[in-house]
Amino acid sequence: MTEELARRIDASWTAVQADPATPIDVEAVEDVIAALDRGEVRVAEPVAPGAPWRVNHWVKQAVLLYFRVRGLETTESGPFEYHDRLPLKHGYAQAGVRVVPPATVRYGAHIESGAVLMPSYVNIGAWVGAGSMVDTWATVGSCAQIGAGVHLAGGVGIGGVLEPVQAAPVVIEDGAFIGSRCIVVEGVHVGAGAVLGAGVVLTGNTPLIDPRGAEPLEYRGRVPAGAIVVPGSRAREFPAGTYGMPCGLIIGERTAATDDKVALNDLLRDFGSSLS
Repeated sequence: MTEELARRIDASWTAVQADPATPIDVEAVEDVIAALDRGEVRVAEPVAPGAPWRVNHWVKQAVLLYFRVRGLETTESGPFEYHDRLPLKHGYAQAGVRVVPPATVRYGAHIESGAVLMPSYVNIGAWVGAGSMVDTWATVGSCAQIGAGVHLAGGVGIGGVLEPVQAAPVVIEDGAFIGSRCIVVEGVHVGAGAVLGAGVVLTGNTPLIDPRGAEPLEYRGRVPAGAIVVPGSRAREFPAGTYGMPCGLIIGERTAATDDKVALNDLLRDFGSSLS
């Protein structure tokens, strides 16, 4: 069934790219979005431990086509009125998900049992794993993949991605803690159990530096599993002088001794940061 849907979506996408007036395979598009909502398909998924995640391009194509087949509709929820192309997600009680008003999840995002959504926003194509917390004013962008037991603290911004369809989404693996007001965008991959102190900003090109050895190690686009990261800066020469450019600094690794929030906050504050 999945292979047939993938074939139909790819054919419809190719035809529309060649001629925008070509009729879209609406039935296939609707079926894919429904499967996304139920968690039966994903925009991206793990292949093997430590390997890059596989991006299912045809699922992203279906999401983009969905915007084309949907018209603007007005919906109301109590005193709130919305005018949008996409419906909102329903069925939280049956799914075992706690949702605190006015949290908003678009239809086509999947939320696993035990997740808690404080007043926050989750966009279409996203996945939020079992037991994860999306805290107040945190946003999970389109197609972002959030693992199980993850905590996205207040005001965290997880970037979304729809185009180009080949682009990898942001991935936050199981057990990671993303501190308040962190921003993670451009397909950055945060490894399992990693901790980002408050205010860390990571883009696909932001250097992540481990300065603990005799020579610094540098990563881009990924945070190693279990790494504890705080905001930092690195000097860079310009014609007008030397200025600090933002980076992330790995100050340690998460262990049993630092696995509770109090201990992590104490460690991070030694480096001028915290979780919240």
